[in-house]
Amino acid sequence: MDPVAFEVFGIAVRWYGILISLGLLLGALIALRETKRIGFDDEKLIDLLIFAVPAAIIGARLYYVIFSWDYYKGDIMKIINIRGGGLAIHGGIIASVLTAIIFCKIRKISFWQIADITAPSIILGQAIGRWGNYINKEAHGGPTDLPWGIMVEGQKVHPTFLYESLWNFLVFIFLLWYRKNKVKVKGEVFLLYLILYSTARFFIEGLRTDSLMFGGFRVAQLISIAIIIGSILLFSLKRKGKKNV
Repeated sequence: MDPVAFEVFGIAVRWYGILISLGLLLGALIALRETKRIGFDDEKLIDLLIFAVPAAIIGARLYYVIFSWDYYKGDIMKIINIRGGGLAIHGGIIASVLTAIIFCKIRKISFWQIADITAPSIILGQAIGRWGNYINKEAHGGPTDLPWGIMVEGQKVHPTFLYESLWNFLVFIFLLWYRKNKVKVKGEVFLLYLILYSTARFFIEGLRTDSLMFGGFRVAQLISIAIIIGSILLFSLKRKGKKNV
């Protein structure tokens, strides 16, 4: 499949960007629907998104560039050209969370409440965005004989983008159900998102052939372990009544 969807005045519009934009749009609509359900000021969410979305894209790019510096060093045009791929979700999560923390502190609103509002939207956006990796023929696994393998450069490989996308859709549905029926304290939905996504990412990353590396370790696996441990600890503390955690 051609990575370019169409051209406008000679400028190529790529499927990768279209899918990311679609994920952001659907995620925003679902989050706004939740603000109405719980009586949260939707203008505050919109204000946050104005800052958090660009921060997430910049963070995702910087993260990818930092861990691929040998390829990008000395070429500013390569660094800023994101249309062909090269965004790391962990960098986007880190940047958007930091932005949200600062925003919530300034606006004097609960970070954990707004994190719960947006968590299902984030994982939905990730599920949709992974199909951009498929179109770009990236983020796939190694050779496989499994019937659902996909052909990349004449070889059948694990469709790791598909594994993650399907898992993310399931997590999205679970978080919607949990948020409506099981939440006891603020922050649980967001922490469950981090735990569930990171658990799957750890195992799926082990199948990929394009992992960002730090020494002899896959960066995404190291970050996933740290997120899982930290999120489980915070979840436990919140359930024990540490409301200010």
